[in-house]
Amino acid sequence: MTPADNQEANGDQAPAETLTGHRRIHAYLKTLESSPGVYRMLDAESRVLYVGKARNLKARVSSYARPTGHSPRIARMISETASMMFLTTRTEAEALLLEQNLIKQLKPRYNVLLRDDKSFPNILVAKDHAFPQIKKHRGAKKEKGAYYGPFASAGAVNRTLNQLQKVFLLRNCTDATLESRTRPCLLYQIKRCCAPCVGHVTEEEYAALVQDAEMFLQGRSTNIQAELAEQMQAASDAMEFERAAALRDRIRALTQVQSAQGINPRGVAEADVIGLHMEGGQACVQVFFIRANQNWGNHDYYPRTGGTQSVGEVMRSFLGQFYDGKEPPRQLILSHDIEDRELLVEILSERAGRKVEILVPQRGEKAELVVGAVRNARESLARKMSESAAQSRLLAGLGEAFDLGGPPGRIEVYDNSHIQGTNAVGAMIVAGAEGFVKSQYRKFNIRGEDLTPGDDFGMMKEVLMRRFQRLLKEDPDRQSEAWPDLLLIDGGAGQVSAVAEIMAELGVEDVPFVGVAKGLDRDAGKEEFHRPGQRPFALRHNDPVLYFIQRLRDEAHRFAIGAHRQKRAKAVGATPLEEIPGVGATRKRALLAHFGSAKAVSRANLADLKAVDGISEGLAERIYDHFNEGG
Repeated sequence: MTPADNQEANGDQAPAETLTGHRRIHAYLKTLESSPGVYRMLDAESRVLYVGKARNLKARVSSYARPTGHSPRIARMISETASMMFLTTRTEAEALLLEQNLIKQLKPRYNVLLRDDKSFPNILVAKDHAFPQIKKHRGAKKEKGAYYGPFASAGAVNRTLNQLQKVFLLRNCTDATLESRTRPCLLYQIKRCCAPCVGHVTEEEYAALVQDAEMFLQGRSTNIQAELAEQMQAASDAMEFERAAALRDRIRALTQVQSAQGINPRGVAEADVIGLHMEGGQACVQVFFIRANQNWGNHDYYPRTGGTQSVGEVMRSFLGQFYDGKEPPRQLILSHDIEDRELLVEILSERAGRKVEILVPQRGEKAELVVGAVRNARESLARKMSESAAQSRLLAGLGEAFDLGGPPGRIEVYDNSHIQGTNAVGAMIVAGAEGFVKSQYRKFNIRGEDLTPGDDFGMMKEVLMRRFQRLLKEDPDRQSEAWPDLLLIDGGAGQVSAVAEIMAELGVEDVPFVGVAKGLDRDAGKEEFHRPGQRPFALRHNDPVLYFIQRLRDEAHRFAIGAHRQKRAKAVGATPLEEIPGVGATRKRALLAHFGSAKAVSRANLADLKAVDGISEGLAERIYDHFNEGG
């Protein structure tokens, strides 16, 4: 979306004297028009405090120019405002879209911010084979086939797929596996597949199963149960008791799917039911995915709020960010009404290419669905607040144990993983007030060619140098939250001394760090803690802070081992072909399929290389030269 008549205002357009707060905002009014647009409020360091949209920019900004009459949050935001920026748009709908894009991009402190922005999985019935495969799919819908979803989580998809296999016996193996099998796999033995791989079912029979599965996913399962019941009775009458028992099991599995879904609204075919609960300055939004009159799972979100926004403002911000990049269903059923409802309907309908309704029901089945969503949101928020309180106590205890002067807001834990120095990987995990922050985890492929295999000190030095050199480059003034308040290092006195040298070399000597080492008998629970220039000490065996540190260390160890295994697995599957410029995954497969192995490719003559599909004459010469240098 390209705004029309872009207009940007900064400090240069304001009076020469230094102004802040409402007086600074008032200075912009004479330059503004009464057109729709988006405004940004910035502090003295040019950090964006707030992004908002307006039907009338001049009128909206003038409301901030008043010296009184604001909520504490808005008054604080105004007092911090040192400059503003403006973008005018053709329509208010464009302004709303631009506002949400800027909020996601800039993450302003005073805006409601949706932090969890992952995509949702679907079920794909692939249609590029005579025996279609049924599988989980996440991401762009590029494969040929029918997509059903979204589901609230991978777990919800897996449960449904598991039951669908029992009911409809569709394959989930890849095309390559299907073509290569000579006898049925275990899934056939446990009655989860009809074994099309070995001809136990015809294409027509399998197509009928696919059609039934799609009818179920479209919410038309009643006829399927009736047909299966008739087939079971006919098999029983014909004394085909084994077939009758198999049909009975399929009916039972289908019933289990429907009962497990819990909510199966008759009058709601396709909708997202969205319930919001706010308490103690925090918010939880619960989203139920209703598709084909079935409940396909629910997910809770905890948008960041300033603590004083209205429920309508939080709901509107959530919807704008949640459906940015996601296809909306035909109905959004909300617990609270929002401003600009018609505007959002217009945007979502245009994005979906069909009509989208936003409803706030007061009675009937839809209202009951909303009540259930709000109840889930309230219970989820209570659990979250309880966990946050416990986490706050642990962080306070950690700060006290290590004399940090307060609870650490961001803890970084480092570990290495390797086997005798090979496939070495460094790992960093992050934890804070919200628990583990997995989006901030980082892995470091150890690059140092002069390192002695197994040199843990050298690996730790490389990891910390790369981590803090980047931090110093990106944020030398330490204004962002990316700077840690505490480093936990896996190791004892030697590791701590090495880290102290590294941090001194970098000029970062005010970030505290602690080495976590096993005790003399290496039993968990007898860890010793090492700090520069101080004697090692231990915590009480039953101290909750000790358990917390153990969880942090174990999580870093788990992440490091996982990264190492990924690297090792990739190395095992690597071939010399990957070192040749121009040989990607597709050409590598073509070469291996033609010659059988990388070794055979290395021995091939030029004419044979040219005969491979997709290998040009120039690339064939490059491959030949790669394996025959100086030959």
